[in-house]
Amino acid sequence: MLSRRVFLKNGAFAFVSLGFAPSFMARTAVAASGRARQLIAIFQRGAVDGLSLVVPHGDAEYYRARPTIAIARPNGGDATAIDLDGFFGFNPRLQPLKPLWDRHELAVVHACGSPDSTRSHFDAQDYMESATPGVKNTADGWLNRYLQAQHADHPSPFRGVALTSQLPRTLQGTAPTLAVSQLAQFGIRAGQSSEAAGASFEAEYAAAADSVMNGTGRDAFHAIRMLKAADPAKYAPADGAAYPRSAFGQSLRQIAQLTKSNVGLEVAFADVGGWDTHVNQGAAQGQLAARLDDFSRSIAALVTDLGDRMADTVVLTMSEFGRAVTENGSRGTDHGHGNAMLVIGGGVRGGRVYGRWPGLAVDTRYDGRDLAVTTDFRDVFAEVVSKHLGLRDVRQVFPGYASSPSKYPGLFG
Repeated sequence: MLSRRVFLKNGAFAFVSLGFAPSFMARTAVAASGRARQLIAIFQRGAVDGLSLVVPHGDAEYYRARPTIAIARPNGGDATAIDLDGFFGFNPRLQPLKPLWDRHELAVVHACGSPDSTRSHFDAQDYMESATPGVKNTADGWLNRYLQAQHADHPSPFRGVALTSQLPRTLQGTAPTLAVSQLAQFGIRAGQSSEAAGASFEAEYAAAADSVMNGTGRDAFHAIRMLKAADPAKYAPADGAAYPRSAFGQSLRQIAQLTKSNVGLEVAFADVGGWDTHVNQGAAQGQLAARLDDFSRSIAALVTDLGDRMADTVVLTMSEFGRAVTENGSRGTDHGHGNAMLVIGGGVRGGRVYGRWPGLAVDTRYDGRDLAVTTDFRDVFAEVVSKHLGLRDVRQVFPGYASSPSKYPGLFG
């Protein structure tokens, strides 16, 4: 008899999103054989300073408001902004992403964010992941609603995957999704008894009288077999892609593994924290710069690794809100409002900063202190869902919001 102490490493099964829907695939389902469109969503938790991410070096008020932490105007030095269009520039630690801008594969949406005024990390993250600002009782996340709405000819257990230890709010809902922090540890972990333990558990699920448990168990074991066949342990990044050894870098590496294993991945999610820079934020050096270095090198490695698959992929970055325009007394920045998003690949009309710039003068700031929002984040999400992922009717994905192409930033031709 196998001990009940046999466990599921990282709770792989526990993060199968059950809902109370029928089994998520037919008994004979296989992974999609063609290259479906894919979205990789990256959440910068903690509210990144969009004014240091994409620097408005052409706005003189930026330098008056930030005497010690402003990114210097472009002059070609390693500690100055990397000019993009004569007005905006990248933080110098985003240098790995500049070639994507030059190839028109990366776009920025600035002064973007939520119409809700909260400066609570918890509430703002919840509103962005549910895509229902101001509504706390939304049952599911917007990425899960997309999976519900978009018909899949050959649904896969890996259709929606988060490379996180817990299923994020945005992927929670009735569409089946997975959270797996380590692909190599996905499955039954029982030392030398792993194979026997897996067979035992599979038999127990098969014998379960409850149809939900029976179906979910069968599908979960199917997912294990699919991943085992893909053999992620032998994965080698392509074209010299060098992922940082950070948790974020390794999450993106595993997303590339799943993508190229052809297991039917459609929506992938990763997050990275450390952006709440109230004290000693720094400029071209310091804690924010260090986070941006890991962030940019990880994304650049992912794009290199995916190669021509980026034609079918969009990488979308987001954060719950931005930071205040004026630096505080601790040489940091407090919670703000408007922010910057990056959109990469997949037919994006890159090499442009989208969104109306409201200016940083005090009388144009939100509440007299923050970058004002001129683009609702749901319009960015909706354009990606509609123009890239091909969902004709986005109303189910964004309930209560009258989204329309006229509101889209114009990221896709």
